[in-house]
Amino acid sequence: MPVTEPLTIAIVLAGLGGARGDGAALLELASPWLTSVRTEVCVLASRPGFAPHASVLACASGFVFVTGTYWDGWSSHLQRFLEEATPTEATSLWLGKPAAVWVTGHSVGGKGVLSRLQGVLGTFGCAIPPMGGLVVTRANELARRHDPEAARDLFGPADLEVSVHNLLAMARGSRDYRAWDVDRADPSVPWLREG
Repeated sequence: MPVTEPLTIAIVLAGLGGARGDGAALLELASPWLTSVRTEVCVLASRPGFAPHASVLACASGFVFVTGTYWDGWSSHLQRFLEEATPTEATSLWLGKPAAVWVTGHSVGGKGVLSRLQGVLGTFGCAIPPMGGLVVTRANELARRHDPEAARDLFGPADLEVSVHNLLAMARGSRDYRAWDVDRADPSVPWLREG
């Protein structure tokens, strides 16, 4: 049955930059689409570990995990958080609650972080919404400024709208999902020798 009461979304801001880092900037860009729900932000750089945030997470209807990419992995803050949260795996704190994952990075490694973190959250018991994860990188944004059409199929801040929509749809028990724009041109067309 669809949920109609106001939702609380717990946002785990896990980047090393804390409330001043790229993850916080990404969260700020997503804020217009989060106005219909109550948000609780858990800044791991300010309050490390899992215990300081357990009560917020337990009351949440869904989660957003935001981390940077550090040597092809998530932040050390998030690693500690996950290790300390392990005893709560498969409990009502996580079970069936939707979790979106947003990753930032300079150039490469972010998609691996995204996929691995979604796997961990699924093991904890979370549900992963369609289009619930994205990676925003400095390299992608530079490409977008240089050639917006060629960069059309790269993750970017505009994809936050669909990610938030699908997270909230799942948290409300709806299947009113959206998809972001996808480049459906022939992916086998050689590109390395272009221009």
